[in-house]
Amino acid sequence: MRILVTGGAGFIGSNFVHQILRDHPSDQIVVLDKLTYAGNLRNLEGPLQDPRVQFVRLDISDPAVAEVAKNCDAAVHFAAESHVDRSIEDATPFVRTNVEGTWRMIDACRASRVGRFVHVSTDEVYGSLGPDERSTESSPLAPTSPYAASKAASDLLVLSAFKTHGFPAIITRCTNNYGPFQFPEKFIPLMISQALAGQSLPVYGDGRNVRDWIHVSDHCRAVDLILRNGKEGQVYNIGGGCELENITVARKILSTLKRPESLLQFVADRPAHDRRYALDCTKLKNELGWQPRWEFDRGLEETIRWYQEHSAWLEETRSGEYQKYFERHYVRRGETFASSVKSTA
Repeated sequence: MRILVTGGAGFIGSNFVHQILRDHPSDQIVVLDKLTYAGNLRNLEGPLQDPRVQFVRLDISDPAVAEVAKNCDAAVHFAAESHVDRSIEDATPFVRTNVEGTWRMIDACRASRVGRFVHVSTDEVYGSLGPDERSTESSPLAPTSPYAASKAASDLLVLSAFKTHGFPAIITRCTNNYGPFQFPEKFIPLMISQALAGQSLPVYGDGRNVRDWIHVSDHCRAVDLILRNGKEGQVYNIGGGCELENITVARKILSTLKRPESLLQFVADRPAHDRRYALDCTKLKNELGWQPRWEFDRGLEETIRWYQEHSAWLEETRSGEYQKYFERHYVRRGETFASSVKSTA
């Protein structure tokens, strides 16, 4: 199979590329990535030396994606703007990439008669839940942030293409990922990198927001399984079955690294911060036999070890533009989100 992987130099996309090359020796991969701040060719140092891999630097909103899609049997669409805080600050790139870019990909893959299209989405499209609720694939979409709204819009475009044109598409919605190559704006690598540097760990609000954590390799296995055996026109939830409060995760990281809890710093909460996400993954488990393999504490320890062993990768990633981002979102957080906070008061 020749697979087009968009966003293949990003966190989840690069892990997917590594996994496909390892588990499917006869497959070929075309990696398409714009190489924004979150795309890093160092994530693909091994795969780029493999003759089975072709890399194309291109924006998914560019009509030229139609040429890239030619001769591909399937496409897995990871490419997206994905950080909620950035979407609150400016939603424009989220609409352009997640909505327009997804439609460009649909058009390109339809024109090239790609046989299977997997659209990788998020549990955030379901919105915040109460303490005992779980979202199923048929739950209504109730996105809160501009990021989640852009992903919900892209999901609906994918489903419309299936219903209107018979486009062979499938949607996956996953919980919070962690693991190697994750950009340190996201919660777990942010906490790890700050702790490794002996710097304060910024925790939003009271730290009691709940997320379901899944190791990226379990997510990639699920996407691969759905790519090959999922039913067209369907949505599949993917979750790790590990609900934890943010403050608990931060404390686990400090404990593993033997850093004091005095490094915890509670900062102004994200505007309209969803309290809890949780998925019902019965459909994926019953129809395709998938189960997560990684227990969280073991996965977290392995992830911390990876960042320790890849200090050069981490240092490079946290330099330059990242420092400006960190100052805006944590040092001057109140100023950055002042207008948003007023509008939701």
